[in-house]
Amino acid sequence: MTGLYYEEFEVGETIEHERRRTVSESDNQRFCDMTMNQQPLHLDEQFAGETQFGERLVNGLYTMSLAVGVSIPETTDGTIVANLSYDDVSHPNPVFHGDTIRAQSTVTDKRETSDGDRGVVTMHVEAFAVNREDDDGDELLVCEFDRTALSLKKENVEE
Repeated sequence: MTGLYYEEFEVGETIEHERRRTVSESDNQRFCDMTMNQQPLHLDEQFAGETQFGERLVNGLYTMSLAVGVSIPETTDGTIVANLSYDDVSHPNPVFHGDTIRAQSTVTDKRETSDGDRGVVTMHVEAFAVNREDDDGDELLVCEFDRTALSLKKENVEE
């Protein structure tokens, strides 16, 4: 599936992303190894077991990266020039091994570049653990952030 061109994004639109992923211990371990993050809260079962969480937490940057990754097909797959920023990142709840993550993106702003050839699109991305609930019985929000991308305009793409 091709992502959206600048003209196809609508401010206020919420895009539900079809792809989901259940986070494994191996996912967390590999991500920590690749990024050289040896925080014992992510990797040491005994250490983490003695914290308020009672078990290891999935690296928050992995959770954020996963949310971006699952959002790509419906937003920017093949239509992006560059990601410009990730802002206002929060992790209101931890992710544990075995949590299944889904994401949704709400378009919050868009504007043409000064030369009019491309567009800048900002989306508020939310990631949820679908196997856990908040106090209201809704899927548990585990990460949210604003993603700003430089997008191609369909009118400027050669077919």
